[in-house]
Amino acid sequence: MTNRRAVVTGASSGIGEATARMLRARGWDVVAVARRADRLESLEEEIGVTAYAADLTVEADIAALAQWLAESGPVHALVQIAGGARGTDRVEDGSGEDWRWMFEVNVMSAQRLVAHLLPLVRRAAAEDGHGDLLFVTSTAAQSAYAGGAGYNAAKAGEAMLAHALRLELNGEPIRVVEIAPGMVHTPEFTLNRLGGDATAAESVYDGVEQPLTADDVADVIAYALDAPGHVNLDLVTMRPVAQSAQYLLARAPLRVRGD
Repeated sequence: MTNRRAVVTGASSGIGEATARMLRARGWDVVAVARRADRLESLEEEIGVTAYAADLTVEADIAALAQWLAESGPVHALVQIAGGARGTDRVEDGSGEDWRWMFEVNVMSAQRLVAHLLPLVRRAAAEDGHGDLLFVTSTAAQSAYAGGAGYNAAKAGEAMLAHALRLELNGEPIRVVEIAPGMVHTPEFTLNRLGGDATAAESVYDGVEQPLTADDVADVIAYALDAPGHVNLDLVTMRPVAQSAQYLLARAPLRVRGD
């Protein structure tokens, strides 16, 4: 059997880039997908991924990606990491433009990718035993918080897409995996959410001992994909120890009570 091949979206930065690196280190062939061609090309030169620039909010781009994939080799796994958040407005003050953007990049892009790439994953599963559809959502999909409603709604929508898809694929050798991280120190994500305010973005992590890193999440993604084909990690919720819930963060060094 040839190396397994994964399509990793959002691969130009953060969790997506870390996942592309992790899978390559484990012997996977990786098609790294994102909008920023220059970053993908640098990654291609450095670690040997195959770069493919595409805007996942444009269906024609996804259709072209699917056609190219069909012509270039099997697709054993779709790893959907691309997404994002904009704003921290209250519901009553929310920007319709920001909310539409979040729904497009988190939900509609995931649906379009499944619609176009699932036939390729089915083909690989028939030949090699199993295939994978993995979605990185967020603990924001599980618990609302003030100022997060737009992102809560978008990530909850993506999570429900994964849950329904798992039911719809029952009986096929295709795993549907959801990884839901809590606080991850990925400055670009927070910087984009806060409109480019670097000081505000970094203050999100003030006092929090060891937030998750992109590598932490990538390690769990790689474990899920490399697990035996009959083992499905339906939902992995992961947080730093300092974050007991979406809204409860310890902003001081962790210590045993009484010390």
